[in-house]
Amino acid sequence: MWSAAELRELSKAKFIQVEENKVSEQIKPDCSYMRNSSMAIAIAVTIIAAVTLAVSGLAEAQPSKQNVPGSNGSFGPIKQIDAGLLNVGYVEAGPTDGTPVILLHGWPYDIYSYVDVAPLLASKGYHVFVPYLRGYGTTRFLSDDTFRNGQPSVVAVDIINFMDALKIDKAIIAGFDWGARTADIMAVLWPERCKGIVSVSGYLIGSQESGKAPLLPPNAELEWWYQFYFATERGRAGYDKYRHDFAKLIWQLASPKWNFNDATFDRSAASFDNPDHVAIVIHNYRWRLGLAEGETKYDELDKRLAQSPVITVPAITLEGDANGAPHPPDSAYRNKFSGKYAYRLISGGVGHNLPQEAPQAFAQAVIDVDSF
Repeated sequence: MWSAAELRELSKAKFIQVEENKVSEQIKPDCSYMRNSSMAIAIAVTIIAAVTLAVSGLAEAQPSKQNVPGSNGSFGPIKQIDAGLLNVGYVEAGPTDGTPVILLHGWPYDIYSYVDVAPLLASKGYHVFVPYLRGYGTTRFLSDDTFRNGQPSVVAVDIINFMDALKIDKAIIAGFDWGARTADIMAVLWPERCKGIVSVSGYLIGSQESGKAPLLPPNAELEWWYQFYFATERGRAGYDKYRHDFAKLIWQLASPKWNFNDATFDRSAASFDNPDHVAIVIHNYRWRLGLAEGETKYDELDKRLAQSPVITVPAITLEGDANGAPHPPDSAYRNKFSGKYAYRLISGGVGHNLPQEAPQAFAQAVIDVDSF
């Protein structure tokens, strides 16, 4: 095992994709395979040991010239609005009479994933909203007594409440990572609220039931090392203590050819200082593994999602050609989209944080799905 100090140093290194460790065509991002804490701890030890050995053998990454930090230093002022259980922090751009577009970030990222996408869409006449998800940035719970729930259906409910608070009847929903999953969930539970969706890595709807059986080969399980780490109390405490270095390591592993600088990372990392951040992240991943309970009031939503419903609204799915995070091949989810649909592979060393690494391609997908 590596020491904590060595892991922190490791997070500052550059990485390349390991071609041998390609994801099986059966990979499903929400599949989870441990049902109790003792098994999760054993797997966590094995996975963490394996990942450190694997990373230690990586050569230095060759950054893509395309992947440079965004030119826009910041958004306009952060706005706040009460929406459901939250006071949501968000930024807004574009004409108020334009077609609404809601851009959703993932973990461990924040609204600055869209710092270049938002002005591109605003210049085309779209009314753009970029909210901090629960547990990020300036978004706060209205009550100290509210359970810090990170289950995926609840994040989608948050965005519906956000739309209601802003009196947005229908919008294009676009995202990656947690944001893509949220867009998918909204499209099947509330299709009448979605004019279209853009989803990086395609169909990401899963359930606790799907995590009962170990379906992935070891090399694919390896990519979920942090999920098993988070299943332990040591993992929760470690993430809390080293959330900055941990997130930077994930950025490097998930986007091995993105040559982001410290200023770009630090700008987003400030969002992880949210007092609810660790609780939300840990609950999200433990819920997926069936190691944490959700709230019964969302059971009906989760039952519907467990059926892997088809997305009927217009959709474009995107994938970066250098995505180092777990993701399914497009062939695994094509039949989950029954409406007008397109898949695009974005080349040039583009990793997991696709909107920040390839903002023009992401913005164009939003524009094109609107024309669907």
